[in-house]
Amino acid sequence: MFHIRLARAEDADTLARLERQYLKDELAAGSGEGFQGQAFSRAELGELIQNHWLLVAELAGEIVAYVIAGRWQFFETWPIYRALLQRLPRLTADDPALGGKHGLSRSNTCQYGPVWIKKECRGQGIFEALLARLRQEVAPSFPYMLTFIAEDNQLSYAAHAGKGKMRVLDYFGFAGRDYYLLLSESS
Repeated sequence: MFHIRLARAEDADTLARLERQYLKDELAAGSGEGFQGQAFSRAELGELIQNHWLLVAELAGEIVAYVIAGRWQFFETWPIYRALLQRLPRLTADDPALGGKHGLSRSNTCQYGPVWIKKECRGQGIFEALLARLRQEVAPSFPYMLTFIAEDNQLSYAAHAGKGKMRVLDYFGFAGRDYYLLLSESS
């Protein structure tokens, strides 16, 4: 059985290695021409562990999955996140608990993702468990999490829209690639 926990400072080296491998795997899988990604550095992972949310799933003491969520000030140095932040004032969430439509902003949303699960461990409920725990961790700070998924990444889209129960808020293009923008309630 796997165990979900918040990442610790001593996990940063392992997570940096997994980030590099994950990015290499995505590029090798042919995720589309023009795919540009950057693995988080050890320092960035340390920042996420210390000041944001980074959860891991362990199986027999080995990290087999992780998920990240962070405040916008961490992500806004990357152009795609700046583009998302420019779209944010035009977006709303249907939230019955808040009386209907609720505008989205930097103060009520955070960035969710990436999420990575070791291939051999997929389909065992780790994704759902990671997302449920992440929602609990983020909820005291933000009612909503946003993520984007490339249109050609249908497996990730199906997981997030289906198992993750996230809703498509918007569809946008950036640097020659199209993306779904998805919303998740944190609570």
